[in-house]
Amino acid sequence: MSQRHLSISLLLANAVAVVALGLPGLASAAYEHPTTTEKGVVVHPEHFISQKTRDQVKAETAAAMRQGLLAYGDSNYPMPIAAKGAGKTREAVVNELRSETPAQREARNRAMAG
Repeated sequence: MSQRHLSISLLLANAVAVVALGLPGLASAAYEHPTTTEKGVVVHPEHFISQKTRDQVKAETAAAMRQGLLAYGDSNYPMPIAAKGAGKTREAVVNELRSETPAQREARNRAMAG
């Protein structure tokens, strides 16, 4: 039988692979953990410790967005939508659709198609 000698490059490659595959496990030290139930996640609120209030986080996020430090796609924080009034009734919308010209209908269909 012949013995195989372990090379340093093989050991280094294995060490890198172990570290790379182990990092996601370390990142899962959150308060949500995957489960095999239908829900798929179990939440442990005691694992989450916040040092800031909700208002502080909102203020920091708004300041970062004003300064251009936070792009729209970098955050799931929705910007508040200004109220525009009551809006139209169902009857008003149906009447608008019935009274539109063929050119307006074609333009609306093109806009809705993308």
